Amino acid sequence: MDLLRVGGGVGLRIVPKLAVFGFLISASVSFASWLGARSLFRVWEFLKGEEGKTEKAMMTMVARQGRELQRYSSCGRRLVVGCIPYKLKKDDPCTKDIDKLVQVLVISSQKGHGMMFPKGGWESDETIKQAASREALEEAGVHGNVESKLGRWMYKSNRYNVLYEAIMFPLNVKEELPYWPEMEVRKRRWVSVAEAREGCQHVWMREALEKLLTRLGQQISNA
Repeated sequence: MDLLRVGGGVGLRIVPKLAVFGFLISASVSFASWLGARSLFRVWEFLKGEEGKTEKAMMTMVARQGRELQRYSSCGRRLVVGCIPYKLKKDDPCTKDIDKLVQVLVISSQKGHGMMFPKGGWESDETIKQAASREALEEAGVHGNVESKLGRWMYKSNRYNVLYEAIMFPLNVKEELPYWPEMEVRKRRWVSVAEAREGCQHVWMREALEKLLTRLGQQISNA
């Protein structure tokens, strides 16, 4: 009633509209935040099939944050899913030397050093292969076919000094994107098998690489 006496009818009309407008802005920001944390991977999957949209989707996508949906093993260990992005050289298709035929994509840590393969927490709203594909997309900016599991490893987190349980997959790369969520904090590069063996900082990742090479070698021999 005080507002009516001071501002008259104009004030009465403006204030409710401002309140509604503020509510809509707040709701939009909250929805965008929720979408960024939970659904942008699915948005990218939808957009990537539309011509000219992939790059735009990558520029607006963000990596998942937080551990609200994190999966844990029956022993209480955090479940981590990773992949080894790889491709076969096309300039030497007749070689039987698997070490010379395969290239793998490695990434740096978020501080920009080291050499490793994409990995991260497996969350409750995705399958294990979706998690592997998402990590490759977020950390390395590649998309491809997630193949059958290489194995399961236990490793100790340097940051938290606790054991994690990691499951690794091969990712046969089909698309390398110019923009990806963690491009500002991670470097990526294609390396030879020899370089990966020498430079990869995690023993368990090197073991996963050897399993991949053995599998690919058998496939080529049987072809």
